[in-house]
Amino acid sequence: MGLALKEEFFDEPSCEHNGAAKEKKACKTAAPGSSTGGCALDGAYIVLSPIKDALNIVHAPINCLGNSYNQRTSKAEKEKNYYMYGLTTAINENDLIFGSEEKLRQGIIYTYEKYKPKGIFVYNTCVPALTGEDIEGVSKEVSVKLKIPVVPVLSQGFSGNKNLGNKIAGDALFTHIIGKKEPKIDLMGEFNINLIGEYNIKGELFLIKKALKSIGINVLSTITGDSTVEEIMYSHKAELNVVICSKALVYLARKMKEKFGIPYIEESFFGMTSTNKAITDIANSIGNMELIKKTKDYIKIMTKKTEEKTYQYKKFLTGKKVLLYTGGVKSWSMISALNDLGLKVIATGIKKSTDEDKLRIIKEFDKNGNIIMLDNGNPVNLIKIAKENNADIILAGGRNQYTAIKSLIPFLDVNQERLQPYVSYEGIECMAKLIYSEIKNPLFKLLKESIG
Repeated sequence: MGLALKEEFFDEPSCEHNGAAKEKKACKTAAPGSSTGGCALDGAYIVLSPIKDALNIVHAPINCLGNSYNQRTSKAEKEKNYYMYGLTTAINENDLIFGSEEKLRQGIIYTYEKYKPKGIFVYNTCVPALTGEDIEGVSKEVSVKLKIPVVPVLSQGFSGNKNLGNKIAGDALFTHIIGKKEPKIDLMGEFNINLIGEYNIKGELFLIKKALKSIGINVLSTITGDSTVEEIMYSHKAELNVVICSKALVYLARKMKEKFGIPYIEESFFGMTSTNKAITDIANSIGNMELIKKTKDYIKIMTKKTEEKTYQYKKFLTGKKVLLYTGGVKSWSMISALNDLGLKVIATGIKKSTDEDKLRIIKEFDKNGNIIMLDNGNPVNLIKIAKENNADIILAGGRNQYTAIKSLIPFLDVNQERLQPYVSYEGIECMAKLIYSEIKNPLFKLLKESIG
């Protein structure tokens, strides 16, 4: 493939807005200097880095790694937790002149000898892409020598934004990892699924697995939270792929359907309503009548328990106004969770949302045109919207925290840097408690009174 990106990255048949992507913001080329949350490297890195027994080498000047490393608060159990490691070849001026392929080659070998990972992902970036480094050739050569997958990830930042990087990472897994091994019999359950696009932010995967295990569903592989190289290798043996709030990785699900015949569905686990729907859809897709009955019984029990645990919080929160400024699918999936708590969303951020995300907001949550869709989230605009609409709290990413606090508006982080899990039944209880605590915090009232 080289530096020429696959046409299907931009022309996704599974997307309602197929064919329009080239002209749309969701697939535009990233602006220079906006790699954090913006370029293809960032998108690829956050997809692949949660694989806990693989290491990631960013072939770039050192600042490229700094922009992408440890942006997601993923967790992992067992194995070596390599998802916390950040490695780079730290290309310098001499490498630009004399080339850095040998530096990369020796870096991969050193990494293997020191850490003994089960796989290594090598990320191409703007500088070596422009100078013509053969990342794919070096990776293939060293992979044969080390007898482990050394996977080239063609994630040069000028190719496009984070969504495109997600697809590039998914393609790297599909081309070099998936289908390369068969699972042991004891790893297979009666009903086996893969979760795609779940990165285990603050242990959210563990909550999803807990719910699915309770009804007898085995998560064969997770792409990529808390996963291993081996389990992704045998992910082709699942009978269903469940894409979790990650529109860019629908690409991977579609490719697996075409090659391995695995059907897929798209679901969200934010909020009790969405969790109930997701579990029901999974059971219905598998089609086993006993499983469907067990799922209905489980949902009935968990709904009652969750309503009891969140009753006091919901009683206080009902009618409170929220300004939600986050990205991508969270622009709509988080609304479902907030609605479960009786909160009213006055505005939602759509800066990184696709046309399909925006359409979903309108269809499911904005039938009367009451929600403001925020494309401009600069501090001045954010606070202006919040104050004009009497927002009781702002839910956004960490970079907006001080903007909210300086304006004496309660704040809760809902992006990948968050400190608590928000999915499934336990997650909605956690979210309810945190929002309640933030709004009830007497500090804001005291400060407002002191200012006059």
